[in-house]
Amino acid sequence: MDNNFPFAESEKNRIHITNIKVYQLKNHGIQSIIKVETDAGVYGIGEAGLPAIIVQGYLDFMKDSLIGQDALAIEKCYADMIRMRAQWHAHWTQNPTISGIDMALWDIAGKVFNRPVSSLLTGRFRDEIQLYVNTGGPVDWFDPSACRDWAQEMRAEPHGFKVIKFGFEALLGRGLPKDASHPGFLSDMLTQTELKIIRQGYENCRDALGWDIDIIIHCHNEWDLPSALGIAEAVAPIKPLWIEDALPVIYSDTWKALRQSSPVRVMTGEKLEHPAEFLQFMMNEAVHAIHPDLAFVGGLTGGRKIADLAELFYIPVITHNVGSYIQLVANAHFGASVRNFVMSENRIPQGDLYAEMSEEGITVIDGKMKVPAKPGLGITIRPEVMNKIIENGKW
Repeated sequence: MDNNFPFAESEKNRIHITNIKVYQLKNHGIQSIIKVETDAGVYGIGEAGLPAIIVQGYLDFMKDSLIGQDALAIEKCYADMIRMRAQWHAHWTQNPTISGIDMALWDIAGKVFNRPVSSLLTGRFRDEIQLYVNTGGPVDWFDPSACRDWAQEMRAEPHGFKVIKFGFEALLGRGLPKDASHPGFLSDMLTQTELKIIRQGYENCRDALGWDIDIIIHCHNEWDLPSALGIAEAVAPIKPLWIEDALPVIYSDTWKALRQSSPVRVMTGEKLEHPAEFLQFMMNEAVHAIHPDLAFVGGLTGGRKIADLAELFYIPVITHNVGSYIQLVANAHFGASVRNFVMSENRIPQGDLYAEMSEEGITVIDGKMKVPAKPGLGITIRPEVMNKIIENGKW
């Protein structure tokens, strides 16, 4: 069987791509929804990691190369799109667009074969995935009452999340100087006095929260090596799962130095896009875990390539996700199909997932999301809802 066509030969060239559309969700300007239509009347949906106005520009450039292609030749479509990406080096616009198209093609394949996407990818290692959630932390990290109130809110969250992530932005102007951190800037520096404040703040949070909920330390690729290591040492007493994105995005030997000296796990990956970028971190023993975002790394096909590399280096995989309901469901299928998968980020409490766009909704109990069992991604779109939440168009 042709590796570029992993399904039955009898299905080859039976279903063809006829159109690719992009939709912008209202109040969710970071990402957009992709819809791939076919001549069989079956369509697929995915999520791209950029606003629709940017995605549309790349679709206008490359859509003609996909129209008429075999919709089930997913690996070939992926390879063709990545080839165009490499040719033009416009990585930041192309790969997020490729990601949404790839998710949609897998959705089509699952519908055609009447199987959930995760069973087509590898077969399932699990039927539910663990989720973690973001929080800003207490209103006042040095007020015991505020810490207790925040901890009670975390425990009372109706989805029962057992893992939470938060950075120390809430300390800026409240213990730390207002300009101590500039997310996205390179190589900011923290003093020992500031690190002591960070340590005490996180210890106060842990004391209020207890030890039945795990904590992730959130950074934004802004620190120099001594500061990143200082943060890791400051939070070590609260036993976090890992420290995320503590150094600038692109690989350098500073990442290897951090991993070698850090008393807690080191993790990165949400801003990386290509398997080769992740491979640099793995080969140089620079991370304990990786954090790909399916809306940036080439969808499910690109994500699987990265996960396969991580498997070779015994590195756990966690998915980053600031997307909508569609990306969350794609993450669930990805997580079910990856042996070394740990958990996924989610935005359910923020209320911007648009779960109402689907008839199935979301099932999360004790912080774990059930992987859909219906064909494709398992999402039955409600057009009347989509028409209300997308801008400048009709579903």
